[in-house]
Amino acid sequence: MIEPDSTVSSLLRQHARTRPDEEALRFGDVRRTWSELDERVRRLAAALRAEGIGPGDRIAVLDLNHPSCLELSLACAWIGAANTVVNFRLAPPEILYVIDDAQARLLLVGPEFAGAAEQLRDKLSTVRRILPVGGEADEYEAFLAAHEPDANPYDAAPGDCFVQLYTSGTTGFPKGAMLTHGAMLAHAAHVAADFELGPADVVQVAMPLFHVGGTSYAFVALTTGARIVLARMPDPEALLDMVAAEGITHTFWVPALMAAMVRVPGAKERDYSSLRAISYGASPMPLPVLRASLDLFGPRLHQVYGMTEACGVVSSLGPEDHADPAVEHRLISAGTPITGVEIEIRDPATGERLGTDEPGEIWVRTDQLMSGYWQKPEATAATITADGWLLSGDGGHMDADGYLYVTDRIKDMIVSGGENVYPAEIERVLAEHPSVGDVAVIGVPDERWGEVPKACVVAAEGTTVDPEALLAHAREHLASFKCPKSVDVLDELPRNPTGKVLKKDLRAPYWAGHERRTV
Repeated sequence: MIEPDSTVSSLLRQHARTRPDEEALRFGDVRRTWSELDERVRRLAAALRAEGIGPGDRIAVLDLNHPSCLELSLACAWIGAANTVVNFRLAPPEILYVIDDAQARLLLVGPEFAGAAEQLRDKLSTVRRILPVGGEADEYEAFLAAHEPDANPYDAAPGDCFVQLYTSGTTGFPKGAMLTHGAMLAHAAHVAADFELGPADVVQVAMPLFHVGGTSYAFVALTTGARIVLARMPDPEALLDMVAAEGITHTFWVPALMAAMVRVPGAKERDYSSLRAISYGASPMPLPVLRASLDLFGPRLHQVYGMTEACGVVSSLGPEDHADPAVEHRLISAGTPITGVEIEIRDPATGERLGTDEPGEIWVRTDQLMSGYWQKPEATAATITADGWLLSGDGGHMDADGYLYVTDRIKDMIVSGGENVYPAEIERVLAEHPSVGDVAVIGVPDERWGEVPKACVVAAEGTTVDPEALLAHAREHLASFKCPKSVDVLDELPRNPTGKVLKKDLRAPYWAGHERRTV
């Protein structure tokens, strides 16, 4: 049970006192009990303090998944600092921006990124030391072992940040979301309640720790006392093998990973009996992949919708809705709000609350919200209202049963002849066509309608796309004003480092010289 006044540090100490010899974390051949994890975190806290790092300071980690990143976040919680987990998929100038924006004083770097860090060394404005983690050049273990365990935790308040994750920045530079003790513990309590997750469970952490699907999911397990099995990289076959080998009960995967999993040779012959909950989200789930996943894993699926600014999950579509053919239409919904979360649909222009099935912007209110964007008060004020509502930037609607349907980013909505058209709705239909491997729909200029939908598609492996056949498929399933008026066949879609399609890049050539913004 997570008490309202708990901190992350107090919960770790509690686990270490009450369950010292039970396993807390596995990573390859590495095994850590709760008492061992607690001691390592407190040694690390002492090492950070010896480096002059204290309340309000930031450190940064540039690495694939490794236990050191979780230990560092826990150590930062102990001393009042914050761990900035850097997206390793970013380009070097973007990595430099994030580390400098966070004003990180210490940078820990995995072996795969040692060269990039060396190139950036002279450009980093606030980093005073680069510490190699893992591999032959490892200095992390000696850094930790050189200090006795610290016995004096910082007197943290619920609103103190200890993890700082950066948003993906599809329309500009990334912003650092400040995730606090109170918000992360609230998220853990809410998810644990709805997903029936407790100390006896085993949680696979497969997603990168720079993402809430990695770090926040790991902290759900850490705070509830479940055992973590951490994967360095999300390898589809290895993750499937891990389920039976480690007795995984809960996991979180993204649709692209699941699309690869259903194609793993012998996937159906593996043992998934320990699994109770497979959460998936972070990007749209193509219905063909969803159906193949249901066939492979059975009724264990939870679709989740969330955001970094809310520490992760805010709504979920549970197994009962995945399994019941009478409500098959709900498979394209994001389910209902999880425990502790309010969701409303508001008019993007006026903020007025909208009614059933009326499209608008998704607003979220919960005690698991970030405290704000790091050193960006104007952006924070534009995102979180005075009465605690987060403006998600996502378009959607709620049906009469309270199910949330996420359509698109508000900025991606197409206004054609006065009608609001949401590309995601069109993309779902086009993805059903066997020739389509990837798809994005954008609005392009039209003299009569202002703008109309255009489909940008990548052919499925071993096929070719016939634009006229694809348009005919769309006309069979969509109202005429929603149908694409043209199709472009591309080799690939432009994506940012987190995998989101950069629709502004797709739109830009068509809107050159026109008034519509392309961001």
